[in-house]
Amino acid sequence: MKKKKSGGGGANWMDTYGDMVTLLLCFFVLLYSMSTISEENWKALVMSFNPLADLTIREVEGGDGPMSDANNQGGNFPTPEPQEVQQQVDAEIEDLYQMLQQYAQQNNMSESLSVTKGDGKVFVNFNQTAFFNGNSSELRDDALPILEAVGGMLNGVRGSIDEVQILGHTAQEVPGKPNDVTVDRTLSSQRATNVLIYIQKNTELDPGRLISMGLGQWRPVGDNDTAEGRANNRRVEMIVSGRNIEEELAEGVQILTTDPDEIAAATGEAEPPVPNGADETTTQPDT
Repeated sequence: MKKKKSGGGGANWMDTYGDMVTLLLCFFVLLYSMSTISEENWKALVMSFNPLADLTIREVEGGDGPMSDANNQGGNFPTPEPQEVQQQVDAEIEDLYQMLQQYAQQNNMSESLSVTKGDGKVFVNFNQTAFFNGNSSELRDDALPILEAVGGMLNGVRGSIDEVQILGHTAQEVPGKPNDVTVDRTLSSQRATNVLIYIQKNTELDPGRLISMGLGQWRPVGDNDTAEGRANNRRVEMIVSGRNIEEELAEGVQILTTDPDEIAAATGEAEPPVPNGADETTTQPDT
């Protein structure tokens, strides 16, 4: 009796094998195509995970895949260490202090402008006689060149500045008798505010980092019983604070750069427009 032949399904394993080989081929083609990545695609990928990530590509190295170019040799995108950024911040704040000191010395302004530093901050004191007339909060014309120079220095290191506080102070006019609280607080607040307005209009500093406060007579640096002491107490004080990168990282802010353009790109916010100059401000003088 002739043996009956089996069906033709014995070669079905070749279908499975062919599918597997095809999938492997697709997989390796995908890996090859991803051997390099363009800057735009990298930014889109990073932003999808962390909108505050530093998007600056400082060194682009890739292979020779279809998306590579002659300058891409590895595909690494290094970011600076927080310590390196903090060192740059500290250096720029120190530069600011040195520039302010030099400006005051070169222009013989020791009596109207004093500069000190400490704890990552620069303290600038503007004497009242150089900025305001008596019992007035309107900036004198003599004050504008000084503020313009100081604003330019702040502008140059704005990527390292965390905050600029402008504090207005008055003197106790009658020894042993406090000033009228309304006049005292209003005058000191308006003086600080007018200085802030000039700085904001004439620099590219982030307005959200500018603060003005009126402290009245309650933070004296001199004796209100003497004319000289009262003159020292009538002042506007500027406190420039440098960024603290460690605190920023602890709060989830990951901007490891001091370049203003890179900061604006990382936060998704445009920098303030270049100012065209300050308009005159009008305030109500006290009585």
